[in-house]
Amino acid sequence: MFTPSIRIFQMETLVIAIGGNSLLLPGSPMSVENQRSAVWETAFHLSALAISGYRIVITHGNGPQVGQIMRRSELAKDEVPPTVLDYAVAETQGGIGYQIQQALVDELGKRGRHIPVATVVTQVEVSKDDPGFKHPTKPIGSFMDKETAMDRKLKLGWQVTEDSGRGWRRIVASPWPQKIIEKDTIKMLVDAGTIVIACGGGGIPVTNGAVEVSGVEAVIDKDRASSVLAGELSADILLISTAVKKVCLNFGKPNEVSLDKLTVSEAKQYINEGHFAKGSMLPKIEACVHFLENGGKKAIITDPNHIEKALKGESGTIISQ
Repeated sequence: MFTPSIRIFQMETLVIAIGGNSLLLPGSPMSVENQRSAVWETAFHLSALAISGYRIVITHGNGPQVGQIMRRSELAKDEVPPTVLDYAVAETQGGIGYQIQQALVDELGKRGRHIPVATVVTQVEVSKDDPGFKHPTKPIGSFMDKETAMDRKLKLGWQVTEDSGRGWRRIVASPWPQKIIEKDTIKMLVDAGTIVIACGGGGIPVTNGAVEVSGVEAVIDKDRASSVLAGELSADILLISTAVKKVCLNFGKPNEVSLDKLTVSEAKQYINEGHFAKGSMLPKIEACVHFLENGGKKAIITDPNHIEKALKGESGTIISQ
């Protein structure tokens, strides 16, 4: 009988980018146990999607985690050699991927399903000439008050910025992703029925020279990398999971308006009007537009609790041509 093969062929491929709230609940100290609790909560929703028939690729952020690794390295510099940013991104891919794998296998097991889950350490090519290297914009690490931020700027040479009214953070270069080095490996695993965790933290940034691929000191935005990955996999849907149920205009103001649907042209208009914060919603909207303008069918932005309803068209913000 060929029914199983036909069913697999008809499955939609879903690339789902999970944000910081899926890895650490707001207000929680950054510990392994607190991260584990947040990951297990997110895995509950993701396992339901796997059982309902989607072929799933999961991407995730790593801002607080990679910042913690770099800070730990700075504090231990007199005892061990300091690490570099591309290695720190690789470390977070392994650690966070490990937790997501465990959580998904556990949740699927509770539902009587045994679907393989694998993490792919993913390199993402960027251009040496990307303007992001001259103008750092990507926040990493934990939030600080202004006094602490200025002190680390003076003593450690950090570049810092105020982040969306939530405090001060370190910023580093955030070049645009060009292509996913491990694309073929990820596709092979997805085609075989594996839930794949890839492009963690936006991927390990590398440049492709005449002789070899080399890591660079930068952090790639995970939503932008997810958009490129979704395009290269010919995914049907790009879903970005974040802290809010829907995209809003005039966010946090008395005249705030939530959006059920957006077209690409409307999204571009709202970007030009400055409705979306650079360190928050803007890269998510830009990622969705990029995906749709490069062959994608549908993009969705919502929070973890509304993922299932959003995929049914009952919640979240749906962006389309």
